[in-house]
This record gives sequence, C-alpha cells and structure tokens, in this order.
Amino acid sequence: MKTLKDVISLKFKTSESEGVIFHGEGQQGDYITLELKKAKLVLNLNLGSNQLGSIFGHTSVTTGSLLDDHHWHSIIIERHGRNINLTLDRHMQHFRTNGEFDYLDLDYEITFGGMPFSGKPSSNSRKNFKGCMESINYNGNNITDLAKRKKLEPSNVGNLSFSCVEPHTMPVFFNATSYLEVPGRPSQDLFSVSFFFRTWNPNGLLLFSNFADDLGNVEIDINEGKVSVHINVTQVKKNRIDVSS
Repeated sequence: MKTLKDVISLKFKTSESEGVIFHGEGQQGDYITLELKKAKLVLNLNLGSNQLGSIFGHTSVTTGSLLDDHHWHSIIIERHGRNINLTLDRHMQHFRTNGEFDYLDLDYEITFGGMPFSGKPSSNSRKNFKGCMESINYNGNNITDLAKRKKLEPSNVGNLSFSCVEPHTMPVFFNATSYLEVPGRPSQDLFSVSFFFRTWNPNGLLLFSNFADDLGNVEIDINEGKVSVHINVTQVKKNRIDVSS
C-alpha cells in the first residue's frame, strides 16, 4: 500500500521489556516499526530517503516507561503526511518526520507481534513480542477479528491463541511497616537470592539477613534511587563490602 494517511491502534500488555509490536517495510526504503525497548515504546518511521544521502528520512520517537508491568496499555498512531500524533495511554505526542516525502510505501507484508527475518542486521537483533494484544485496528480494518475468523488472505498466523494467559508469578505488596520473614538455611556456605521489585520510593530496605555464628550480615537497600549491597564480615580485617548500582 502507498498511503498519505494512516491510523493504527491497539492495546497490549506484557511482562517483557523488549519486543516488536508492529512492523512494515517497502522496496523504496520506507518502513514503520513499533517496538518495546527497555520497557519504553519506540516508533521508528521512514517515509523515504534518496540514494544521494541528501534526504534522510529516518525518524525515531520514544515515549512511556515501565510498560512491562502486565497492565493494558493503549496506542494510537495517526499520520497525515509527515505529521504524526503518537498517543500512549491518552498522552499524545506530536512530531514531524524527517525528510521530504509524504507517502508511506509498504509493498511487503505487515506483521504484528514480530518481524520477518530479512537478512538485515536490524531484523535478527529484535525480539518478537511476547504478551497479549487486543483491538488491533489498521486503517479501519479490525485485524484481531479478521485473524480470528481467518479472513486475512494471504496471512501466516503462527502459534496464536485467542485468549490471554496470565503469568504465574505472585506479587507481594509492602507498605511502610510490613515485612516478610523466612527461615534461613543453616550449614550452607552459599548465600543466593534473586527477586524483581518496583517502587516509586527513592529509599527503603529490600533485604536483610544475619549470618550464623555471628559471622556478619548482608543488607540490600535503595538509597536515593540506587540499589546498594552491604556485606559485613566480622572475622576479617576488611570487614565491609559495599556495592552500589
């Protein structure tokens, strides 16, 4: 298709921080890619560049953060020529694309949830989307409904399920006074712990444990937005290790 106007809308939720949501490209060098990168939404768009290099059409816009929270997020992309409105969860960002061209020429397939391997370095470094999408609408076409009713021809629907699988993780919410205490593992010379956390507070204690036989303790905390690990060992001269990130 060669279009002057485009309207693309969908909703998604995921617990992954990387993944291609939507991709299309053409023989003239045009492309549009919507993807998650580091849990932010990135729209890459090119309405065309010339071979002399004097017209450079690549445009990239980033919006949002922490979008891997497994909550529904809505996206609307409205394009009229070089003018773009990108709306994420009702927050609209307006911009103009680089270059001098107004038409988006996509004469290859358009893919949702990933991009086909094209042999280009950019294609094999990108992850496919892993999560749920609904209400996919592309220029007036209800893609979700057409895919479910197998009315998209030609199309390749690979291993899709038309239901949303919930993750098996069980989150725990802590307020200012709550904590969780679990039994230690005596006679172990290895201490290993891992967890995910999310907070708006810049300070707080994440983990504390005393070692047996008064050998010391380990503490993990957030201090002014940075995670710090403190290990105190009582029986050596250099008795404190501090790591901050």
